Amino acid sequence: MARFSFPIILLAAGSSSRMRGRDKLLEEVDGVPLLRLQALKAIAASGGPVIVALPPAPHPRYAALKGLDVALVPVPDATEGMNASLRAAFAALPGDAPCAMVLLADLPDLTAQDLMRVGGAVDLQTDTLVWRGVTETGAPGHPIVFRSDLFPVFASLTGDSGGREVIARAKGRVKLIPLAGTRARNDLDTPEDWADWRAQREGS
Repeated sequence: MARFSFPIILLAAGSSSRMRGRDKLLEEVDGVPLLRLQALKAIAASGGPVIVALPPAPHPRYAALKGLDVALVPVPDATEGMNASLRAAFAALPGDAPCAMVLLADLPDLTAQDLMRVGGAVDLQTDTLVWRGVTETGAPGHPIVFRSDLFPVFASLTGDSGGREVIARAKGRVKLIPLAGTRARNDLDTPEDWADWRAQREGS
């Protein structure tokens, strides 16, 4: 499966508030912090820039990305919610980017091939504005590619809606790309989520 050339935004500025003192993005997967693993998948999938939205420094997540060819974007108002990260990351995109992929950092089952599958579905000769990964049963998930026509909408987002308003603005010009199983939506937010996920992996 071929790499694509447009940017990937990796959202990693959240507080892991449901982890009761642990940082979900620093949980290890196959010996690697999840955040680093997700960044490596993004680098493998795209020849374009990988932009990582992060909490303000100093923060342990910066060390997890050390040595990787990624652009680090601190989000000073990250506690506001995901839309603060989206505002900052979209503002950091190259001015000539035709589209950009948004990837959540807490979806460990997604593969680089999944990202390439969604990125490879992008066809700028059509009137589609959004390309979105979904589960194999069609439940909406990630990653999501937004055409540059929608970039200005991100500048005015507030709160923690995760950009739902932007998808609504696309008014049905959305292409859904099924990915295997539930990995387009399988985020791990609590210690129990992580324990269950690890148990399933060991049993498979």
